[in-house]
Amino acid sequence: QVQLVESGGGSVQAGGSLRLSCAASGYSASSGCMGWFRQAPGKERERIAVMYTSGTTLYADSVKGRFTISRDNAKNTLYLQMNGLKPEDTAMYYCAADRRSCVLVRGRMFTYWGQGTQVTVSS
Repeated sequence: QVQLVESGGGSVQAGGSLRLSCAASGYSASSGCMGWFRQAPGKERERIAVMYTSGTTLYADSVKGRFTISRDNAKNTLYLQMNGLKPEDTAMYYCAADRRSCVLVRGRMFTYWGQGTQVTVSS
């Protein structure tokens, strides 16, 4: 059974930083496709970063240059380093995984999801 458990969310002032973690069990973080999504109240879930097995990373324009996705294969954990946070980054952040290549995983069509961790950025 695959489990993804996010942690690291919290409240921070604008300009601050947070690092989210996603610990995976029953799934190898070095295989398939993993990514981070976020969903603000009243908005659709937005894909913000994905990481291929090759290490290739893709970012949404809204976070490019501020957020960095990475993984630690030994710890089977995915990370999202968030710098220069803005109030519009306030959302529930979700980790997602799929055993398929990222090439085959479009939009939100990931098989496995975490429960989410809240990030709140105040101005």
